[in-house]
Parts: sequence; C-alpha cells; structure tokens
Amino acid sequence: MSDWDAPEPGRLVAATGRAGVAPGRPAVAPRPPAGAPRAAPPTASSPLEALSAVWGYDAFRGDQAEIIDTVVAGGDALVLMPTGGGKSLCYQIPALVREGTGVVISPLIALMHDQVEALALLGVRAAFLNSTQSAAERRDTEERLLTGEIDLLYLAPERLTAAAGLLDAARIALFAIDEAHCVAQWGHDFRPDYLGLSMLHERWPDVPRIALTATATEATRAEIVTNLDLGDARVFVSSFDRPNIQYRITPKAQARPQLLRLIESYPGEAGIVYCLSRASVERTAEWLAGQGHAALPYHAGLPAQQRAANQSRFLREEGVIMVATIAFGMGIDKPDVRFVAHLDLPKSVEGYYQETGRAGRDGLPSTAWLAYGLQDVVQQRRMIADGEGDAQRKRAQSLHLDAMLALCETVRCRRQQLLAYFGESGAGPCGNCDTCLSPPKSFDGTVPAQKVMSTILRLQRERGQQFGAGHLVDILLGRETERMVKFRHTELSTFGIGTELGDAEWRGVVRQLLAQGLLQVQGEYGVLALTEAAADVLGGRREVMLRIEPERSRAPRAAKAKGGAALDLDDTAQELFQRLRTWRAEVAKEQGVPAYVVFNDATLAGIAQARPADEAVLSGISGVGEAKLARYGPAVLGVVAGG
Repeated sequence: MSDWDAPEPGRLVAATGRAGVAPGRPAVAPRPPAGAPRAAPPTASSPLEALSAVWGYDAFRGDQAEIIDTVVAGGDALVLMPTGGGKSLCYQIPALVREGTGVVISPLIALMHDQVEALALLGVRAAFLNSTQSAAERRDTEERLLTGEIDLLYLAPERLTAAAGLLDAARIALFAIDEAHCVAQWGHDFRPDYLGLSMLHERWPDVPRIALTATATEATRAEIVTNLDLGDARVFVSSFDRPNIQYRITPKAQARPQLLRLIESYPGEAGIVYCLSRASVERTAEWLAGQGHAALPYHAGLPAQQRAANQSRFLREEGVIMVATIAFGMGIDKPDVRFVAHLDLPKSVEGYYQETGRAGRDGLPSTAWLAYGLQDVVQQRRMIADGEGDAQRKRAQSLHLDAMLALCETVRCRRQQLLAYFGESGAGPCGNCDTCLSPPKSFDGTVPAQKVMSTILRLQRERGQQFGAGHLVDILLGRETERMVKFRHTELSTFGIGTELGDAEWRGVVRQLLAQGLLQVQGEYGVLALTEAAADVLGGRREVMLRIEPERSRAPRAAKAKGGAALDLDDTAQELFQRLRTWRAEVAKEQGVPAYVVFNDATLAGIAQARPADEAVLSGISGVGEAKLARYGPAVLGVVAGG
C-alpha cells in the first residue's frame, strides 16, 4: 500500500464505524448478523445540536457557524483556516444535518483512517474507499452507501471517476475537497488528480461543495477557484495565526546537538523532524535512537510496510519522534505534536507553514524550530537551477525561496512576517517568537559585503576562477591553506583583509548576501558569482544592512508544554492529569486507536481541573460528547475518584 491512493479495481476499504451509539453501548458496533436491523444514525436537527451532542463542544469558533450554515443551505464555500482551526467540522456537521451522505475527497489513506476511526468513537457512521481492502469489504461499503447508512464517505481523488456511477445511485449531501491547495500548480504539494475535481460541479450541479485548505496565498486561492469552478462560492478566510506555536529560526552550527537540546525540552512528547534527503532522515533517526529517543524514519524510499508501521507507531504511541522528508505529514490528524523541527531550509513559506502547522493542533504551547545555514541556501539555489521545469516554473520556485529566506533573515517579529505573506496585516509583535524574545540587531554591513564582492570579482577578472563560500572565507581570513598556495591566492589584494570577523560571521555575511539577491549560486559545484545588483554596492551607491544573530546564551526557551502545565494546573490537578493520561494510553492500546482519539490533552486537562463526581458534570466538559460519555464516563469517573 502506498501513501497515496491508487485506483486498483476491486480493492476498497470497508467502514470502521457503522452505527450510532446508544447509551451504554460501545462506540464501534460489531458486525450485525445477516438480516439484522442496522443501528440508527446520530440525529441532529441543527448544527449546534450536532456540535454539542456528538463532539461535546458548546460553541463554534470563528467562521465555523457561518461556513456550516452556508453549506447546510446548499451553497458552495472555499475555506482557508489554519491547521487546528476546526476545518473538518465545517463539512462533518453539514453531512449530519443534511439528508444523504457527505463525500470527502481526501488525499491520503492515513487521513481517511484517522478521520473514520475518530468519527466511529463519536458514533458517526463513517467509511472510506481506498486501496487497502478486499472485494467483500468494498461490496459492504457500497451496499451501506446505497441504503443511506453512511454519514460520511472518504474517497481519494484518483477514485472519483471510477466511483461516479456508484455516487450517481446514492443520495449525496455534499462534496468536501480537503487539502484543496493540491489543485494549485504553483503552490506546494501539487497533485494532478485534483485538477479533475471540476467534474463535481459538472456532474452534480445541485450538490453543495466545500473546498478547504490551511495554506493559500491570494494567487493560490485564485487558482483553486478557477480549477475547481468555484466562482460562485463564498470565500471564508480565517486568521492564519497560530498563537500557541513559538517560531524559532537559528543559524545552523552543529545541527544534531542543537536539535537534541530542543527535543530534551519536551521529554516524552511527540515531535516531527524534517530533513531534505532520505539519507539524512535515516542517519538522523538512527542517531536520535542512539541518544535514547523513540525516533523512526519515514521517506518514500522505505518499503510501504515499514512506512505504514512507523506511521502507525507515531499515531498510536506517545512520545514517538518521526524523522521524515516532506513526504510525511499532510493529513496527519495528531493533535499532541509538541514540536516540528527542520534540519534543512524549506523550499517555500507555504510548505514551511503547512509543516509547522502540524505542531500544537490541540492549542497547547508548541515549537516550530528551524536550523538553517549558508549551505542550505547554496543547495536550494542549485536545485532550482538544475531542476526540471521551464523558466516560468524556475522563477516561481525562486520567488518562493526568496520569501522563505526573507522570513529567516528578518529582524522583525517572525509571526508578523509570516502572516503578512498570507495577506494578513495589522497585527503587532507577537511576543512569542525568537525575534521578539531575543531581538536581533542589525549593522551597516556595506564594507564586509564589498570585501566579499571584491574577492569574487578579482578571482573572476584576474584569474578566470570561481569558488564556493568556504574558499572565499579562507581568503578573507588570510589562511595559507594548501589550495591557497596552489592557486597563488595569497597574492590577491583581498587576502587577509577580513580578520575583523570570524569564520561563522563571514559565512553569515555570505548567506545574507545570497538572501538579499546580491550573490548567486552557479554551476554544479555551487560556486558564487555577483548579481547585477552588486554593482551598486561595490560602487558605494547602496547600503547593505546585515543581521547580527543573537548569542546562543540568549536564545529563547522552548514553550512550556508538558501536558497540563500549559494550562496552569495546580499540583493536585497535574497529578490527576498524568493518571488520566496513563489510563488513556491503556485504553487506546486495548482498542488499537491513537490516544488522542479517546480524549485529547486539552479535554483531559479540563477533567483534571473540574474533578467531576458524576456524569452530569463530566458531560459539561469541552470534548465530552454523548458517545464518549457513554463509552468512557464510568472509567473516567473512577480515575478521578482515585480508583
């Protein structure tokens, strides 16, 4: 089985949750005997009733209510909402309120499994069709769809054409297109199969559609509208701000020890570490495991069975760290990821935001950490130059990288810069990113910039030579290395003129000149050359301001996020919170589901604070719906009572 679904005829997935839940009954009903009546679905006459009875929440957030009302009334909607903002409720609730089955176009098998698993515990009749099941399971799912016994059906875009006849025969409540940014060719995670989703409006013009994504610039948004034929849809743009995430970007010195310090600030917590290459993923995972951490690799080159097993452990066990390429993560619905780390520079702000957004979906403090250095910039520039695609695509990739470099090198609040990229302005400094907590200083770097540029110019004009950053720094520092003597570079007029700065500082200068477009990377070996803009600097017509990195001793601490401590629990509540987590882990293991599917940390913290003595009080805690109250209520009250 692959991460992406594939249209393999005759192999579809059976439903995990098939029935509504009556008080005292298990949330996932056993398979009924032949001829036995099916259980009734959960009933809700209004969106708010569904929110309260099924999910256990007493109020909608942000634009949720207006979005849901739009779809319930039969209108189309385009929803931009950050990860963790509650996008799934915007189509799940209308699917329960409207007559028929809500069909969700979902890009990943893992997402389908997680959503169906979680919905089953809520008493919602959900199923999916993908490449992981038998013909018998397929027939069972199709039968229940046609008899109206499925509330939500998850389907991969690759299967839509093959399933069109089946959907024609069913009553469809709505179509939800999740991860809608996949339709944008110049965005990230582009997926050609999404381009075929315009057929939804053509074939089923009376069925409302809702397209959802967590990341889309105005250009990407326009592409989504055009490619999905959503010209008449209402557009809802929520704030992209994730205030619980602390953004930290640091110069890459010794990346692994730097990463280890981050991980050790979150003992026993889950995290994701992104690396650029498969080899780096495997080496980093092995090294972290050697340091005593439960670290697993994930990349497209691993056998499918190993990828599935590692992903399952990450979702179901607590404290697992997934070391992965960007092939991992889209659609992973795990709320308690406490940190997302990047050991290499992301290719775009969209990709960075999407990946960091996998931290802290439960709203508790989390960290997005990135270590990046000069070699990252050189490598990314070279990858664009040597990569596939026409000039237009390469220009788009360069613009994406320029925006990412600007975020890394900014001296202003990182959250402000990030939000401005998505068209959201007006917010003040956040006070919870590294540039707010340890403000960097800038200095007039015109002279250092001229020294670097003069060295490059003299090498090219006088010797017809080009070199990478390391050799340029050696020239400026006056190091008489074997190569220096061999090429007679000790005779250059710029040899030894840069001793006022150290090695790391000069590399920082070169990195920032690349980021500002004053230097460029050329050729297979990543040598450096001047851009046209450099002439103004060499001629004294342009000032170059450079960033002074804050000292490591003043680096901000990771956000405190150890369980209930993030919610200011007292010692008694904290002790109960940990006992509830232990109980949850045992239950999740018995049921074969991720721990957060039972209850998330925020709900457990609420229980620990309230210390309910009966089900009436327990039912009033956010996140405790009717199905979970019936299934887990007595056990939870037993833990609270100390039993």
